[in-house]
Amino acid sequence: MRSLIACCLLSALCCLARADELTLPRATAPITLDGDLSDPAWSGALVITKFYEYYKSDNTEPPMQTIARVMYDQHYLYVGIDCRDSDPSKIRAPLVERDHVFGDQDNVAVIIDARAEGKVALELRVNPSGVQADALLNDASGSEDFSPDFFYDTATKVTSTGWVAEYRIPVTTLRYKESDPKSFGFNILRTWPRQFRYSASMVPIPKNGNCLVCHELMLGGITDLPGSQHLIVAPYVTTQVTDTPVDDFGSRLGNRSIDNNAGVDVKWSPTTDTAIDATLNPDFSQIESDVAQITTNQRFAVFLAEKRPFFLEGTDLFDTPIQAVYTRTITSPRWGLRATGKSGATEWTTLIAADRGGGRIIVPGPLGSGTVDQDFESLAGIARVRHELGRSAVGMLTTIREYRGDGHNRVIGPDFEWRPTEKDQVTGQYLFSDTENLQGGVSVSSHAAKVAWTHNTRSYDWFLSGLDYGKGFRADDGFVTQVGIREEVADAGRSWWPEKGFFTNYRISAHGDHVSDADGTVSQEQYVSGSFRAIRNSLVLLEIHPGARYRLDNGETLSESYLAYLVTANPSRTFSNLTLNGSAGEAIDFANSRPARGYDTSIDAIFRPTQHLEAELILKHQELSVRGTADPGHLFTAEVSRVRLNYSFSASSQLRAIGQYVDVSREPQRYLFPVPRHSGSFGGSLLYSYRLNWQTVLFAGYGDDRILNDRADLLRADRSLFVKVSYAIQR
Repeated sequence: MRSLIACCLLSALCCLARADELTLPRATAPITLDGDLSDPAWSGALVITKFYEYYKSDNTEPPMQTIARVMYDQHYLYVGIDCRDSDPSKIRAPLVERDHVFGDQDNVAVIIDARAEGKVALELRVNPSGVQADALLNDASGSEDFSPDFFYDTATKVTSTGWVAEYRIPVTTLRYKESDPKSFGFNILRTWPRQFRYSASMVPIPKNGNCLVCHELMLGGITDLPGSQHLIVAPYVTTQVTDTPVDDFGSRLGNRSIDNNAGVDVKWSPTTDTAIDATLNPDFSQIESDVAQITTNQRFAVFLAEKRPFFLEGTDLFDTPIQAVYTRTITSPRWGLRATGKSGATEWTTLIAADRGGGRIIVPGPLGSGTVDQDFESLAGIARVRHELGRSAVGMLTTIREYRGDGHNRVIGPDFEWRPTEKDQVTGQYLFSDTENLQGGVSVSSHAAKVAWTHNTRSYDWFLSGLDYGKGFRADDGFVTQVGIREEVADAGRSWWPEKGFFTNYRISAHGDHVSDADGTVSQEQYVSGSFRAIRNSLVLLEIHPGARYRLDNGETLSESYLAYLVTANPSRTFSNLTLNGSAGEAIDFANSRPARGYDTSIDAIFRPTQHLEAELILKHQELSVRGTADPGHLFTAEVSRVRLNYSFSASSQLRAIGQYVDVSREPQRYLFPVPRHSGSFGGSLLYSYRLNWQTVLFAGYGDDRILNDRADLLRADRSLFVKVSYAIQR
């Protein structure tokens, strides 16, 4: 009873805190966006000087002062942030690519919850060199999604007392309520990396909490904002000249093709609660080159991020416990239409797109996932509705994929999110699928269900989840790689937060995971882990896996015991990032169903010798040796080597060069089926980009692709020149 009363009092206090609003003043004169807060209009702004250092300390007085000014007019929200610094020479302000502003750099982030609901918010970052990074924060899933992009202008300046960031955010970028006056949830986060990484907030943020957006300052008294009719039209044209071999790979590049393309993205907001998106022939160059992943000896498909603007409106609505929506399955849209909106406590989105095909469809199973070619057209549809119940919510999702040839996949089901206390979150989802197999014409129906409970406090945390995926469940618009299973997961940890000394955090935890199907255990894994965070934003994580068990395709069960590790740090302003991770010990040769030993390691290092130049080196290496056979020994070595050089002339103008080499070297005599001795590829590219904003761009690039043959020769595959121009027209 005492616990219940305490929870009720705490909830009442939170509601009271949110009701205690600050009035946001209107700007009385024009603002010059130049990183200088001496304009007379700034004198009438709301001034906030109280900040809390929530990392590495626990909501104490920050060692460096931050002064924020906020105001608005009919067209813009203005934010000025004066970041005082006792030693400005140590400010880390590299010119990096957009969306690459992380904790290894000084930066500020403006958090705007325009609906004042404490659940989803825009995060608009900038570093002292004016490089922007924007994301969508979603407390329901705990995600920070950098895929969406938003229109906002910034100007920055390094001064003798620190640095200044000035924001001009179009109110048409925000999704606010129609009511007048309006209130915005608001926060500013400041990060400065020195010997430790420090972070400060306008409101206290508890350690190991289960929400971030919920901790916000309320700004009220906002009136006379535009209500509707915001339109963005972003047409593009591209030209690509490609040379391919006249005969086989490696022969003279004599076949030339010229591909001229055009398309358009349109966004119309008839009201502040509604957005209509349309796309015609969207350009896949909007997705940056994907970092290669080692897929040798992998049982499940790998995930790649979405970047096409059409698919990113209301992306938080697709974030459900079961990943039944993964828009990159729509590989080559001919056209698409989408509507997203909110009415009261109910928000929704619906999408339909015609896909030319050409990609691959994930075919999941209990022991692994395969793929089949999607060499036919299809119509994809997705609809999602979510109704908020205070801090909790219920929802419904449906997806369809209608294939030419009368095959289909249809999915529908409810989901929920329940927050009984500030420390606890319970989520769940149930889906029903109906699939007609294109190859055999066989129809199958099945289900998928998942429930999870997360509990977080400053010192203790735990996670419990269970799922049940029927054998015939399919989500062709999603990313479900394993079906026909039941899984139970339990994880518990203990954390310590020392205030002084070399370390900032210690944590120990235990994890257990059991997966079974109708025939018994599919896999069983348990491990213990220990980690600590220390100076230079360093993290060391060790996991001991004493005996993970997996059932193979032949019905045999094998086990592996290994050590996994992760080490990461931001050593200095020049050597800004170093990450090392991998594992070593007993392993399983899944391709041939037998025991093995091996290791894998990955190194990612970022070096910034000047403010304008950034060099990144990524090395991935994996080796496997079989044992317990008539011919034990080395089976394969897989390597990925990637070098990226980025020279920034300014925050808008950049030149990028990438070279990526992938090599898999095998011992064919130790395989139970034919394999090449060598396979792999090389890709080289040079790209110049100029961005006025994320949809007004000029790209000019060159690419050279080669294929590694069985004798380890690199054979020419193609060579291409590419130009793209896109311009966003706003009204």
